[in-house]
Amino acid sequence: MRFCHPLYLLLFIPLAGLIYWELKKRTGTIKFSDITFFKAGNKRGRILSIFSKTLSISILFFIILSLARPQKGRIYEETETRGVDIMLCLDISGTMQAEDFHPRNRLFVAKETAKEFVSKRKGDRIGLVIFSGLPMTQCPLTTDHKILTDIIDRIEYGIVPDGTAIGMGLSTAVSRLKDSKAKERLAILLTDGLNNTGEIDPITAAKLAQSYGIKVYCIGVGSKGPVPMPVNHPIYGRIYVQEEIDFDMQVLEEISALTQGKPFLATDAMALKTIYDEIDKMEPTTFKVTRHTIYSEKAGNFMLPAMVIAVLSSLFTAIFLRKLP
Repeated sequence: MRFCHPLYLLLFIPLAGLIYWELKKRTGTIKFSDITFFKAGNKRGRILSIFSKTLSISILFFIILSLARPQKGRIYEETETRGVDIMLCLDISGTMQAEDFHPRNRLFVAKETAKEFVSKRKGDRIGLVIFSGLPMTQCPLTTDHKILTDIIDRIEYGIVPDGTAIGMGLSTAVSRLKDSKAKERLAILLTDGLNNTGEIDPITAAKLAQSYGIKVYCIGVGSKGPVPMPVNHPIYGRIYVQEEIDFDMQVLEEISALTQGKPFLATDAMALKTIYDEIDKMEPTTFKVTRHTIYSEKAGNFMLPAMVIAVLSSLFTAIFLRKLP
């Protein structure tokens, strides 16, 4: 809130003087032989007089505020970016339920680190593709990172049939990036398993990305050896069993080599966070934010009560403070 003409607020000084004068001034007196008639209504008349003066002062108060032209502003930001478009390609297959990424499972940690990465990429367009047995675009390229993080929060197992279609997931991400006019286009592929389904194999998808000049950073997640997997037992309910999960880091290295990206291996939650930080540094985004404020007039909010009080004051005077001719 601001005042466009703040000098008008100096009128509050003479208004304060007027209030002081009204409080201190002595009223004129007229001598009467019998004042019994006046004593009966003396208190009531004084209250009515004070109320009338209060209404008049309130009118002047709101008029002065209106003359100062109060305005409320709304800040708008215009962002100019270098133009980096990023598609996150996230594996949500059943093996991502493995709880070797303490304190939660792989998918939970992957979602949290992805949200943190998105929050740092101000000005970039970022989208999201998930895959399991089939790929699915959850969010096209957008600069509304709040919507994207909300979508990431809602990702759960079972959205698509189980399996690990790495090639299909990557090719879907490429299809979302291929028509982009951005100077830099890249995909971040995160998976913890072997490609075991889908019509397109990972290397073919990588060559497709290569043909469009799309860089792919591959992140393999998972620790070595047996990992705790939750299982719903018909008698004991949810239990954990130790499973050995196959993992093909060589394919991820080939994908990254073909597309001039870089492969990473995350064996715990901290390592995954470090990988996203490294990608963020390797693909810097430069942007300039221009801020401007648009103000809306609020003088009417004060002039309206002044008018209402003026009407009430006139009615009050005409009804309760009638003067003898």
